[in-house]
Amino acid sequence: MVLLMRRKVAKSQKCGIKSVFQAKPSVCRKNLVSLHLLYKYTRGKQQYKRHKGMILFFKTPTESVIATEVDHQLSQEEVKELCWLYGDATLIEADSIDGCFVGPRREMVTPWSTNAVEITQNMNLKGISRIEEYFPVSSKDADHDPMLQRMYEGLDQTVFTVNHKPEPIKHVDNLEEYNEQEGLALSPEEIEYLHKIEKELGRPLTDSEIFGFAQINSEHCRHKIFGGVFIIDGKEMESSLFNMIKKTTKENPHHILSAYKDNVAFSEGPVIEQFAPEDQSTSDWFKVKDIESVISLKAETHNFPTTVEPFNGAATGTGGEIRDRMGGGTGSWPIAGTAVYMTAYPRLSEEVRTKSEELSCSEVLDSSLSTLHSSLKRDWESILPVRKWLYQTPEQILIKASNGASDFGNKFGQPLICGSVLTFEHKEGDEKYAYDKVIMLAGGVGYGTKRDCLKKEPKKGNKVVVVGGDNYRIGLGGGSVSSVDTGRYSNGIELNAIQRANPEMQKRAYNLVRALCEEDVNPVVSIHDHGSAGHVNCLSELVEECGGQIDMTKLPIGDKTLSSKEIIANESQERMGLLIDEKHIEHVRKIAERERAPLYVVGETTGDAHFSFVQGDGVKPFDLDVAQMFGHSPKTYMRDNTVERHYENVTYTTMENGKLRIENCDLHKRQTANNDGNHNSQLSTFNSQLDEYVGRVLQLEAVACKDWLTNKVDRSVTGKIARQQCQGRLQLPLSDCGVVALDYRGNKGIATALGHAPQAGLASPEAGSVLSVAESLTNIVWAPLEEGLDSVSLSANWMWPCRSQEGEDARLYSAVKALSDFCCAIKVNVPTGKDSLSMSQQYPDGQKIISPGTVIVSSGGQVSDVRRVVSPVLVNDHKSWLYHIDFSYDELRLGGSAFAQSLGKVGDDVPTVKNPDYFRNAFNTLQELVKNGWLMAGHDISAGGMVTTLLEMCFANTDGGLDISLDKFDCEDIVKMLLAENPGVIVQVSERHRLDFEDLMDDNHVCYACIGRPDTSSRKLKISKGKFTHEFDIDAMRDVWYKTSYLLDRDQSMNGCAEKRRDNYKRQPVVLKCNDPFTGQLAQYGISADRRGPTGIKAAIIREKGTNGEREMAYSLYLAGFDVKDVMMTDLITGRETLDDINMIVFCGGFSNSDVLGSAKGWAGAFLFNPKAKEALDKFYAREDTLSLGICNGCQLMVELNLINPEHQKRAKMLHNDSRKFESAFLGLDMPQNESVMFGSLSGSSLGIWVAHGEGKFYLPEGEDKYNVVAKYHYPEYPGNPNGSDYAVAGICSKDGRHLAMMPHLERAIFPWQNAWYPADRQKDDVTPWIEAFVNARKWIEEHK
Repeated sequence: MVLLMRRKVAKSQKCGIKSVFQAKPSVCRKNLVSLHLLYKYTRGKQQYKRHKGMILFFKTPTESVIATEVDHQLSQEEVKELCWLYGDATLIEADSIDGCFVGPRREMVTPWSTNAVEITQNMNLKGISRIEEYFPVSSKDADHDPMLQRMYEGLDQTVFTVNHKPEPIKHVDNLEEYNEQEGLALSPEEIEYLHKIEKELGRPLTDSEIFGFAQINSEHCRHKIFGGVFIIDGKEMESSLFNMIKKTTKENPHHILSAYKDNVAFSEGPVIEQFAPEDQSTSDWFKVKDIESVISLKAETHNFPTTVEPFNGAATGTGGEIRDRMGGGTGSWPIAGTAVYMTAYPRLSEEVRTKSEELSCSEVLDSSLSTLHSSLKRDWESILPVRKWLYQTPEQILIKASNGASDFGNKFGQPLICGSVLTFEHKEGDEKYAYDKVIMLAGGVGYGTKRDCLKKEPKKGNKVVVVGGDNYRIGLGGGSVSSVDTGRYSNGIELNAIQRANPEMQKRAYNLVRALCEEDVNPVVSIHDHGSAGHVNCLSELVEECGGQIDMTKLPIGDKTLSSKEIIANESQERMGLLIDEKHIEHVRKIAERERAPLYVVGETTGDAHFSFVQGDGVKPFDLDVAQMFGHSPKTYMRDNTVERHYENVTYTTMENGKLRIENCDLHKRQTANNDGNHNSQLSTFNSQLDEYVGRVLQLEAVACKDWLTNKVDRSVTGKIARQQCQGRLQLPLSDCGVVALDYRGNKGIATALGHAPQAGLASPEAGSVLSVAESLTNIVWAPLEEGLDSVSLSANWMWPCRSQEGEDARLYSAVKALSDFCCAIKVNVPTGKDSLSMSQQYPDGQKIISPGTVIVSSGGQVSDVRRVVSPVLVNDHKSWLYHIDFSYDELRLGGSAFAQSLGKVGDDVPTVKNPDYFRNAFNTLQELVKNGWLMAGHDISAGGMVTTLLEMCFANTDGGLDISLDKFDCEDIVKMLLAENPGVIVQVSERHRLDFEDLMDDNHVCYACIGRPDTSSRKLKISKGKFTHEFDIDAMRDVWYKTSYLLDRDQSMNGCAEKRRDNYKRQPVVLKCNDPFTGQLAQYGISADRRGPTGIKAAIIREKGTNGEREMAYSLYLAGFDVKDVMMTDLITGRETLDDINMIVFCGGFSNSDVLGSAKGWAGAFLFNPKAKEALDKFYAREDTLSLGICNGCQLMVELNLINPEHQKRAKMLHNDSRKFESAFLGLDMPQNESVMFGSLSGSSLGIWVAHGEGKFYLPEGEDKYNVVAKYHYPEYPGNPNGSDYAVAGICSKDGRHLAMMPHLERAIFPWQNAWYPADRQKDDVTPWIEAFVNARKWIEEHK
C-alpha cells in the first residue's frame, strides 16, 4: 500500500518539503491552531437543521474539518457511519465556522473527494455529492499551495459555491492580441495560417478552435523544430533532425515493429506466458496461455510543469508516460519505470548536529576522516548567486518532484527500477548555465501482444469512448507554455497550465485496458492517452484518418462552470480515449463497471474528414476539417550561426613519476610544482589532496548515494523485478541497469538503462551525444541480451535552449547528427524519443538562465535470462582478478567530468568514443562474458571516474577491499587515471576463468588491463602506480558518498529517521538462514510451473480499486497448487461472487481507494456497510475449513476489520510509518517459533523480503505475549524496522493460526531472481523458502476440506 497523499498546505522550505509525503494534514506546525481555540461555531438565529443541499462539518481527531455535501437529512445511523469513516470524527452542530482554513479551490472537486464520495457509495450511503478536507491555520497569511488550494476566512454553506458562469463561445477578431493574452505561443507564420483558415471558413475562428489549434500544433506536441529546416551559417542543412533520427532505424531495423507512428516504440519479443483471468467481466479463474510478445520503450519529459509545481508536474509526467505505454497499438502493458531529475544546485546546508549525533558518528569515523569531512565544503554551489526563484527552490524541486513521481508509481503499481540525478550551474565569462528550468524525465519499458502492436484503421460508425476522470479547470494551455521560456507569461497562465494527478483513477483505466488486451479478441480499434491539449488532441488523433463528431453532453464534467473551450482543451489527467466497434460496447462497459473505471461513449467516427465538438443546443464551438488542424501548418525554419565557445580546463595538483605537478589539462600550461623539501611530506600533501578531490566528487548529487530516492519508491510491485537499483547485503543503490521478467517463469525479460553527459556536451555537443549513448549502453551491458547489441533500441530525449543565444540551434543540429552517425555506426536504432526545446528561464529582473543542452538516452532490450544479470558488488574472493576494459579508444581526459565540475570548471578537453566499430565489438565481447557466466561482478565507469567505480563495488559489502595497480595504464597522471570518465568498465573474473577471459579478449581485439584483486583482509582501496601508493578508507569514503543522501533525506523523513538511517544503514546487512531440509527445488514440494489443469483446491485473491499487487499473489498461490479466482469488490457487492466454494482468500496489497480517509478504511467500509459483501465475508469466516491472508493494504484491512484478535479489549491498529513517508526496502525477517498454518514450518528461519508501504506500523496495545507473532523485523531499529512497529512485528496471526496479516510482500520474494540479495551459493534454487508458506496452506486445506 502507498502513503496517502493529502493536499499539502505548507510551502516554506522547512515545512513545505517535509509535508509533501506526510499522511497527516501537511500544515506547518507554526500555523496550526487548536480547533478549541480557533473555531467559533455559528448556528444563526434559527435552530440548526440538517436539510437538503446542506453542507455538514465534521471535526477529525487531527484537528481538520471535513465538509460533506448531502442532499437529504441524515439519520443518526448515517451520521454514525460518517464519523467512523472520518476516523472517529465528531459532527459540528453548526452551519458555519469562523477562523482561517486552507483547503481546495471551490471550483475543483479533488481526486481525494472523488474517492471519498465513492467510498460512501460503496457503504450504501446515498446522496453525498462532495467531501473535502480543510486545515485550520493561525492567520490568512499562512503558507499554502495556490495551485491547488485557497485561503478561507471561515467555512459556511457557500464553501462549494462557485460564483462563476461558463463563458460563452467567443469568435476572436484579433488573433494577435488573443495569442499573447492566452499565452498560446503561436508564431507569426501560424497566425498568418489561421487568418487563411478564417477566409476559407468565411468566419472568425472560435476561442476553442484557436486554443485547440495552438495546443495541437505547439512545439511540445508537434515537434516542429525537429521536423523543420535548419539554415546554419547561411547554408540549408540536407536533413531535418527527425530524419536523422529516423535514419538509425531505417539502416538498422533489427526487430522493430512500430517506430515514430505511435507514442511508444515496439520491437518483437519472445513467446511468454500470460497469466490472467479467463473472463474479466466477472469473477473467474486464472489461466495460463502462451502469447507472442512485443517489447515497448518510451521516455517522456515534463520539464515546465515540474519547474512550476514539482509534485504534480513530476506525478503527471510519470502518469503521462505510463499512459503512452498503455496506449501503444491497440493497448499494451507498462511494467517498470525510470526517472531522471536535473536541477540547479540545491545548496544543502549542514545544520549543527547534537552532541549525541556527533558521538554516534565518532564511532565510525577516525580522525583522518573527521578532518576530511570538515574540509569538504560544497563551494561549487556558490558559482552563481542564488536567484529569486520563480516558484520553488532547487532543493524543494528535488524533493517534491521525486515525491510526485514516486507517489504516482507507488499508487499506480509501477516499480521504478533505474534512475539518475544531476545538478549543475556554471558561469563562463558572461554566460550563465544552470537547470533553473529543470529536467524531469519519466521513462520505462513495457510489453504487449504482437497482435495488438499496431493500431487498426478506423471505420465510419466506430464509437469514441473516454475512460477515466472528470473535466476540471486544470492544465489549460500546457502545450503552449511548455514550448517557451518559463517565466515568459504571467504566474496565472503558467500555474493554470499545470495538471494534477489521480493515479488510482488511472489504475482503473489501466485495468480495463489490461483486460481488453488479455482477451482472445481485443475490441479496441485505436487508443490514445489524454495529455497535452486534452480531448481536442486525444480524440482528434483517434479519428484523424476519417473524422468524427463529439457530443459534449456526454463528456463527464466535474466543474459545471467550465466554458466550451475549457471542456475541450483541459488536461485533467488519468483519461484514455478509445475507438471501439459498436458491437463490443456493452462487453467493454461490463468490464469497466466491474473495475469501477468510468466509461463514456462520447461520439463516433463520421468518415467525412471533419472534426467537431457539438453542444447540447447544436452549436459547434469547434468545427474544422482534420486537414486544417494537422495537415498544412507552416514549416519551421531555424536560422543560426556556428559559435565557437571554449571552457576553461580544470587546474589541479597531481603526481607524475613521483613528482608533484600543477596540471591544467593543456600541455602548454603544465607546471612543475615546488618539489623542494621532503618527499614524504610532498606525498602526504598529495595524498590529502587526493582524498579531498575524491571526497568532493562523491558529494555531487550525480555521483553521491541515491538512497534518498530509492528508499521511498516501490521497486518490487508486479513481482517481475529481477534487477533494481539496490544491491548487496547493505542494499545500497549501485546498479545502473534495471531488468524485469516478462512472465513468472523468470527467463525472458527486458533490460533498461540511462545515459547523459551534459557537462561534456557544453564543450562539445558531438561528444556529449556520443557519451550519452555510450553511458546508457555500458550500463545495460550487464544484462544478457538476446542478440547482444542488436537487441538494443534507444530513446533519445532532447532538452535544448533553442533560440536562447546565438549558436545554440547549430549546436543542437551538431548534437543530433553526432548521435545519429554514432548509432548508425554501431548499428543501433532510435525508434522513439521526445524533445523539449525551450530550456531557459526568464526572471522579472531581465536575467535569463540557460539550461545546458542535454540529451538523455534510454536503452532497452530483450534479455535471454533474467537470472544471469551481473551485479556491481565485488565478491570478496582473493582468488579472483579485476580488469579494466576500455570502450572509448581515446586518451584519458578530464573535460566535462564530475571532478572538473566539483572545482567549478567544465574544460574543453572532453573524451569521446573514437572508434564506433571497436565500441560495438567491445560491447558484444562483454556480452559473451556475461552469457558465459565468467564475470563475478562488473560496473561501468562514468560519473566520478574509475575510483568511484572501484569504491562503489566495495560499498555494499561489510568487509574486504581492493589492491589496485595502475602500472599498465599508458598515463602517468594519477588524478586523470582515477577521475577521467572515458567510457569503460571494471569486471571481476575468477581464477578459474581468467585464461578464458584473456583469450576471448585477445581473440576479439578488445583492450583490457589486469589491474588488481580483492584484498580480503583489509577494508582499504589501495592504489599504486610505480612507487606511488595511496589508500582510500572504503568505509570512510562510503560515509562521504552517503552524506548528500542524508542531507536530502532530512527534508522528507520525520521523527529523526534520516539520522537513524544514516547511522544504521551500514550496520544492518541482510541475513538469510534457511531451515533444513530446504533444497530450493520445486520437486521438494511436489509442484510444477508446467501445471495447467485444476487441482480442486480453490483460493481467491480479493482486490479493490487501487489494488496493485494481485497478479504476483495469484501466481504464488497458483504455483503452490491452488486454483485461483480473481474477485473484485464489485463482484461481492453485487452478489455475483459469494466465496462459497473458496477455501482461502487473500486480500492483496496496493492503494484501495488511494487510502483516502485512512489505510484500508474505504475497503473496510465496503465490507462493513454493504449487505452482500458483509454476508459473504461473515459466512467465509464462520467456516472451519478456511484460511485467509492479508498483505500490506490487505493487512491493514484485516486489522481494521478486527479479523485477527477479535477477543482483545484493546484493538490493534495500523499507523503511519514513523518516517511519515513511504518506505521501500528489501530487508530481513525473523520467523519466531509459531504454530500458524502458513509460517509454522518456517519457525527459526531468517529470510529476505520486500516492504513497500506508508502505513505499516503495528500499534499493539497489549503485551507481546498476547499476540501470535509470526514474523519480526531482523533489526528492531530503523530502517531495518521500516515503520517503527511495536515489538518489531511484521506479521500477526489469529490464535488458531488460520488467519494471518503481515505488511511485507512474501509474494514478491518466492523466486531467487526476485530477491534483491540472495546468497551466491544458492543461485540455482528454483524457489525461496517463502513458497513453503503457500504450499503449507494448500496442504492444510487438503487435510481439512
